[in-house]
Amino acid sequence: MKAPLLILRALLLLNALLLVQSASAQWNIIDIKATIHMRAVHTVSPSICWIGGTKGTILKTTNGGKTWTTFKIPGADSLDFRDVHAINKNTLIAMSAGESEKDKAKIYRTEDGGESWNLVYHTTQIGVFLDGIDFWDKNRGICLGDPINGKLFILTTEDGGKSWIEQPLESRPAAEPGEACFAASGTSLLTFGKSNAYIGTGGSKMARVFRSEDFGRTWQVSSTPLPAGPTSGIFGLRFWSKKNGIAVGGDYKRTTDSTQNVLLTKDGGVTWQLSKMTNPAGLKECVAIYQKTDAIWTGETELRSDDYALVATGPSGSSYSIDRGKSWRFLGKEGFHAISFAGNVGYAVGANGLIGKIDKLSFKKKKRKLVLVEE
Repeated sequence: MKAPLLILRALLLLNALLLVQSASAQWNIIDIKATIHMRAVHTVSPSICWIGGTKGTILKTTNGGKTWTTFKIPGADSLDFRDVHAINKNTLIAMSAGESEKDKAKIYRTEDGGESWNLVYHTTQIGVFLDGIDFWDKNRGICLGDPINGKLFILTTEDGGKSWIEQPLESRPAAEPGEACFAASGTSLLTFGKSNAYIGTGGSKMARVFRSEDFGRTWQVSSTPLPAGPTSGIFGLRFWSKKNGIAVGGDYKRTTDSTQNVLLTKDGGVTWQLSKMTNPAGLKECVAIYQKTDAIWTGETELRSDDYALVATGPSGSSYSIDRGKSWRFLGKEGFHAISFAGNVGYAVGANGLIGKIDKLSFKKKKRKLVLVEE
């Protein structure tokens, strides 16, 4: 092919190629010089973040991750804090996951920035294993545990976590044989808007989503097509409008398997459809919302599609989506278990002291690489 024709062919191909979205980002790995395992994180603001970990450890930064304060809750050395929720920069509720028979089902609260802690819930009731906590506002909150007597275990609070009430057995949602929740990131339980709550499950023959519109008093349930089994199902939930949400999951025994790991809903969680797998594939334990600005979404209005991205993470690495979970792009190989954003700043946590921070995703468009082919 002659040079002019080659150039013309290249130009035609260039004009015909579709524009694709790309994002460049890099995790800033923070060395805390500790080997605790962490699965709980709550980013209050771009500069303030709380983290929960093993050995009764709570971490806090107030300067954007430059320095961290370590708190050891007295008498909690054997506890693994699998979820934390910050009411504000000084008030935190920390939940431990573990067998109640071994005195590991506990909830602590601080309101002086971690200097002192109160044990606000404690039970040795056989079978209690707490999975996650979340709050609708500074007063109302909910805590989830694995089934007891065939019903999911539900606690609620109306005083900012100072006291917790066990919901009556008859009002709790019924579980299938083997069905349970995963205490992997604290996000198998999600509060949303003014009074809605969602629970994602696995462990049985199907992954299901429970939903409540009245602060967890009554529940409805929907089956999903996500693969489930004794070690697989839904691990994390997130909503970005009253109708639209996402669930992620996989198998914690096969963390890199290329199996379906994303569900989407367009009707508020009534029905769920499989979406494209994340990149990298494998177990995803948490999904969070990144926003371009530092404004924090309240759940009252729908986010514009060009104002946010979804970020999913798990042992096989992190992915992001800029089209509401329809497609995914590679974000890193770091094995984070949980992630939390305040606007555009996010902190992620993992095993052996792994903490990552990210504050920029580029939404620039670029053209596909042009390959010239001679005939």
